[in-house]
Amino acid sequence: MTDSTATASTQNAGATSGETLTVRDNRTGQEYDVPILDGAVKAADLGKIRTAEDAPGLAVYDPGFVNTASCRSSVTFIDGDKGILEYRGYPIEQLAEKSSYLEVAYLLIHGELPTKDQYDTWAHEITYHTFVHENVRNFMEGFRYDAHPMGMLLASVGALSTFYPESRNISDADNRHMQIVRLIAKMPTLGAWAFRHAQGKPYVYPDNDLGYAANFLAMLFKMSEPKFSADERLVRALEVLFILHADHEQNASTNAVRSVGSTQVDPYSAVTAGIGALYGPLHGGANEAVLRMLRRIGSVEKVPEFIEGVKNGKERLMGFGHRVYKNHDPRATIIKKACDDVFEVTGVNPLLKIAVELEKIALEDEYFVKRRLYPNVDFYSGLIYEALQFPPEMFTVLFAIPRTSGWLAQWLELVQDPEQKIARPKQIYTGHRTRDFVPAAERWR
Repeated sequence: MTDSTATASTQNAGATSGETLTVRDNRTGQEYDVPILDGAVKAADLGKIRTAEDAPGLAVYDPGFVNTASCRSSVTFIDGDKGILEYRGYPIEQLAEKSSYLEVAYLLIHGELPTKDQYDTWAHEITYHTFVHENVRNFMEGFRYDAHPMGMLLASVGALSTFYPESRNISDADNRHMQIVRLIAKMPTLGAWAFRHAQGKPYVYPDNDLGYAANFLAMLFKMSEPKFSADERLVRALEVLFILHADHEQNASTNAVRSVGSTQVDPYSAVTAGIGALYGPLHGGANEAVLRMLRRIGSVEKVPEFIEGVKNGKERLMGFGHRVYKNHDPRATIIKKACDDVFEVTGVNPLLKIAVELEKIALEDEYFVKRRLYPNVDFYSGLIYEALQFPPEMFTVLFAIPRTSGWLAQWLELVQDPEQKIARPKQIYTGHRTRDFVPAAERWR
């Protein structure tokens, strides 16, 4: 088996635009013509700008990579100003409406939508590999009763690299494919077991008769009934959430996967890095913060007062705005529709009325419109997760499960990209230089 997509680097390696940027170095008076390709200049070209032959070249200082491209990628396209999100060129709106998560996962990994035979094979492979080794179960049972589900997921995914030592052979296409299948298949099992562990309930094994999302719900909520059957509306809503979270370009967790993956480590270890990044409240904890905010507001009548508090700097508006999207988050519109299906089954979350009123006022208020603060995907996702009876500590696990396909698509692209090197950012040193060491016997007199 060979991987079916070429990397973006090889497709564009020989491309040239003929455009240049003329830079005048006022320190030396010298001018440089720097090539522009795909709207970017190479940092290495800027590094040629120096005051003397033996002086260090010019570097770019960009904390948080706000305007630095670390790779070429053909996986996900985002136009934040226009509110566009596409996987492999397909609009997220069409995928959420017409596709399934496993079909989207295949698209991300392979670059094209599957034929019927390809999909059947893919779905069978994923279903077959949902079971984990019994020693993984024993490993997870060793956690404390109050262990955070995300910490359990992080550790258990990392442990999988010891169960599949052949995964280190990342140059073999067949081997890569097998590890990708295993990871996508086993993530719901590990996530569900982390959920059951926190509740002191017995772990539920996968049911191969069920689809990806339906099987996950069964492993979460099955009790003594011989067969667990979730409401199809809930299954579909979870599928939509999984599709929306499958990939999101070079975010913090994807950057972590690529950075660790650049060392040519196995994919389990690289994905563990992504889970670790997602664990952080600034990345995966936004929807939980939205729920805390809505509870603090308390009622629809108090929304105007809260809005004024935001304007005065006394309150923080969570779930609005996005570092990438400056118009609207296309995922937020889709997830808002999914709320209707979920609440039709579970009953309306009382926080929904507060959320709707908050969104209505904020979208009409010049203060927020001027600052381009629109609801993002996290504004409504927490309400759905809570309606499905998930505790807040499970929210990031529900994020990590579908994001695994995106992380792996990015990892696969990385390991096949001849332009990629081991991640080693430059730094601007600000500490002491060339100090004389004083032995302890003299320092401690």
